Amino acid sequence: MASVLLVEDDPVVRAAVTRALTGQGHIVHGVALAIEALREVTATGYDVVVLDLGLPDLDGGDALRMIRGVTNTPVVIATARDDEAEIVRLLNAGADDYLVKPFSSEHLEARLQAVLRRARDTTQLVVGGLEIDVSLRRASVDGRELSLTHKEFELLSYLAARHGEVVPRAEILASLWPSHRDDQTLDVHLSWLRRKLGERAAQPRYLHTVRGVGVRLVAPR
Repeated sequence: MASVLLVEDDPVVRAAVTRALTGQGHIVHGVALAIEALREVTATGYDVVVLDLGLPDLDGGDALRMIRGVTNTPVVIATARDDEAEIVRLLNAGADDYLVKPFSSEHLEARLQAVLRRARDTTQLVVGGLEIDVSLRRASVDGRELSLTHKEFELLSYLAARHGEVVPRAEILASLWPSHRDDQTLDVHLSWLRRKLGERAAQPRYLHTVRGVGVRLVAPR
């Protein structure tokens, strides 16, 4: 059983999908507008979001980027748009899966279960002495709990989930600050994180800047 936020403006489709998912044992809350979806994901902890793209107040692609700015909750796109370039773009923008309408309730359920399994596998992140519990939004380093702001936690979790990789600055900004692309914002948050991790840019332990490219989080040697 999972808690599902269904973002679908067509009342007939919304009712049908709600019935199907409820029949599978899920708890479903349906909304018709992107602004309602953003309000819900900010205030309530859902296990997964099912997001239509053709919303009346905001394009679903923009809604996806805004959702990604506040939560790592898995997002499954469910839409009639079947353009391959659009599918690739949205998966790169943070969608966890993409279904093209029409689809059966069994198909949707199978995709949701796959996404939920992947999400459960990444709720605990450990890199050296750094431990992050994504579901509880807690982080510690060498047994010392870190007091992080919402964005600091999102940034640390985002980098830890891809530890060892050099994550491009543009990608970090697009995922965590979709409406604010100022490089200085990222630099400031990295500086705050380094201070709380007990390191400096000149002597990094976890957070390594690759000049002109991005940031890499690795375990100290």
